[in-house]
Amino acid sequence: MIPEKERYENLEKFTPAVTGKYDIPVIEADEATFSDFIGFNYANTAKDRADKAVHFFLDDYQFLRVWNRPKDYIKLLSDFACVLSPDFSLYTDFPVAMQIYNHYRKHWLGAYWQSFGIKVIPTICWSDERSFEWCFDGEPSGGTVAVSSVGTQRSEETKRAFLLGYDVMLERLSPSKIIFYGTVPEECRGNIVHIKSFQDKFREAKVYGW
Repeated sequence: MIPEKERYENLEKFTPAVTGKYDIPVIEADEATFSDFIGFNYANTAKDRADKAVHFFLDDYQFLRVWNRPKDYIKLLSDFACVLSPDFSLYTDFPVAMQIYNHYRKHWLGAYWQSFGIKVIPTICWSDERSFEWCFDGEPSGGTVAVSSVGTQRSEETKRAFLLGYDVMLERLSPSKIIFYGTVPEECRGNIVHIKSFQDKFREAKVYGW
């Protein structure tokens, strides 16, 4: 047991149930209803929090603080209908060790928040085919999940990689509902709840002069 005073990648704060080759913390299936979907960067100033879901489809630097100081954000996140697990980057050119570390951090935080009664919707992420060995570890089967297509539809290669991972996700997890942030490719199947990305809303506002 690591003493509380010795900070070591948060291991001193919480010991989750783990699974898989790399001891990935387990996120249990949760269900929640919400009427609005906001980024973590707006959480602190948000009103009517009980009706909102908080997502982390942002640049990593905007939410690293929840990993560096996890206890500081329990009260804030507890106010919301649900929270998506953090979308730490899994870029294909990252070292595999860094990708696994980011997957681990996402799951440690999700399990940690659930231990305080916060409803957590798992964000499913993958990089290339090598990540399929571990990127679905710790995810619940048959529950609600979230995915984002932002930044994945810019070329045929990145779109193909996204669709391949999406199909593997369906096969491995059989999600009951998919909260889909960003453009939904016509090839994507499942019970999809589409949420327009901030970028899509911004582009529409420019086109229509809103």
